[in-house]
Amino acid sequence: MHRLARTGGTVELLRWLAGRAEGWAGIVGPDGTVLHAAARTAGAMVPDVAGLVAESANALVERGVQAYSVDTGEHTALLFPLSGVPQGGFPRSGLPQGASPQGASSQGVGDPAVPVLAVVTPRPVAAGLATLLADVVLPLSLCLQAERLERKRRRVDLAESRGREAVLHLLMTGQLSIAQQVAGALRPRLPDPVRVCVVECSGDDRDEVARVCVDADGGRSWIVRCPVYARHLILVMPAEDAEDAGEKAPEPGAAPTDETVAARVGDCVVGVSEPVPLADTATGYRQAFHALAVARELPTRHARFGVSPDPALVVGPAGRRWADELLNPLLTHVPRRAQDPGSQELLATATSWLAFSSHATDHLKVHRNTLAARLRLIGELLGLDLHRLADQAALDLALRVRATPAPACIPEVPSSAPPVPYASGTSQAADGLDAILCRPAVRDWADQQLAPVLGDQQLTPVLGAEETLRTWLRCEGRLGPAAAELGISVPGARKRLTRLETVLQRSLLRPPSARYDLWLALRSRDLAAARQ
Repeated sequence: MHRLARTGGTVELLRWLAGRAEGWAGIVGPDGTVLHAAARTAGAMVPDVAGLVAESANALVERGVQAYSVDTGEHTALLFPLSGVPQGGFPRSGLPQGASPQGASSQGVGDPAVPVLAVVTPRPVAAGLATLLADVVLPLSLCLQAERLERKRRRVDLAESRGREAVLHLLMTGQLSIAQQVAGALRPRLPDPVRVCVVECSGDDRDEVARVCVDADGGRSWIVRCPVYARHLILVMPAEDAEDAGEKAPEPGAAPTDETVAARVGDCVVGVSEPVPLADTATGYRQAFHALAVARELPTRHARFGVSPDPALVVGPAGRRWADELLNPLLTHVPRRAQDPGSQELLATATSWLAFSSHATDHLKVHRNTLAARLRLIGELLGLDLHRLADQAALDLALRVRATPAPACIPEVPSSAPPVPYASGTSQAADGLDAILCRPAVRDWADQQLAPVLGDQQLTPVLGAEETLRTWLRCEGRLGPAAAELGISVPGARKRLTRLETVLQRSLLRPPSARYDLWLALRSRDLAAARQ
């Protein structure tokens, strides 16, 4: 009996009791509602349990007895109040409206508010069955209380997880002040500046890895279970090792949290961003995700994002004006109906979809049809074809420029050269973007992005690296059409792109992908080459 209570809980105890009684065993609420039940066989015929309990409830109260039995001719029903179980421990207690849970001390013998163990057995009752039922009341009561506490713990964990996820979502969409207000109710407080760390776990051990992360840094990091990738943990860590007010500092000489986690968890992979302001958490996440793609190919299973400026920092004042003009229809959108999405919701949808593609439904917690409808509206408002990589890259850059708080833009260098047309059917947004991509600072950024691929080909360990990259981008980032155009198999094309991820130190095949940055960089180089 006690072994079953430890290993199987209420369900196994009731199943065992039903077998011993050769009938039916269950836990019934005071109104006759069956809360848990088990029968010896699936088709076991038993009388009306609810009626039996209703008939017996008054007798239990009136007589103040610790057990009660009812004979129905062919069966005998034995009832024992579980007087040590709080009525709040059940999903449906059947209490009258306004009744409040009472502790075990106030639930005495015959109390009508407590659940009842009911066993229906064929007549005659087996010898010793009543004694057995009296003995099982205590372990059964303890099992029910333990299960009630476990349900409460799971609800608390789920509420905390959803709260942390909400704070991360606010940070990713640039709503810093609201995120800090919500985070004030949880611990630890949000650090600033931060490093964003993405930990890829194996199997279902994400909770265990989260405990390792808490132990590694003394609980100073903001740890969130990724809502998009089921095996990912996202850590928003203090950028410096200095002790924050009210938080535990790491031991002197201790390894950084990300390196400690990679060393202690043998099958996880860790990617870490550069130090970024808390307001740039979205940028930090992209950097950490790109570093994660590199870390998968390293024996240490750990990588930090290499130094690389964000394109939003080099577009200059003209780039900010272009971004404002492009996004203005979206920023000023007023929905026709109260239930339709407003401008802020559409901005969050666009940002999430550009970052996570179809996984944005998990990030935003919306149906795929809702996501598709919002994307159609965004495309109509902005005059963009969001099926085209060129327009996706333009929108992504505009959103990043807008989310970058007052960047130290490199001064503009006026150019008298006429813009180079992109291609037939290009959108007005892509045409306006060309003038931005011709800036010297942007060209320098593009050269830095593409140097591992377009530099010395003998040092690039990927066969046809430039051709593969250009073909993949020309095919809108789709693997199948790119493989067909290259004349190789899909696994072969995936293998080339996986190796390019290591060379470029960017994620290509899984969102958030670097394909927007790479398209912008190649376009900038092509514009420069056309003017020479």
